[in-house]
Amino acid sequence: MSEVKDVEFLEYIVRSIVDNPDAVKINREVDERGVLISLDVDAKDMGMIIGRQGSTAKAIRTLLRVIGARNDSRVNLKINEPEGSDRAARQEEGREEAAPEAESVEKSIDDIVDEIK
Repeated sequence: MSEVKDVEFLEYIVRSIVDNPDAVKINREVDERGVLISLDVDAKDMGMIIGRQGSTAKAIRTLLRVIGARNDSRVNLKINEPEGSDRAARQEEGREEAAPEAESVEKSIDDIVDEIK
């Protein structure tokens, strides 16, 4: 019974939010730790599912946990990174950009120490 409720709920909410509802895929797995629901959406709709600072995703997870608690099960949501997403590339760029800044800070500290001497 809870399978129908949690998957139907998630499907209804996500399809209402995204621009491409046909690309929504939901997979439900049950193990000894509880229920894991995996969500796949189109790469362009990822921002709508996550929301600002993760607020939409957090709200959906909270509501799924409430549904699970009513049915004596622990429900967790995993939002899968869509193929074609540039998130990983952006994270790598961010790391590469941080390194030169750190070097320039070290150089400026060395310059200051030399000036003091």
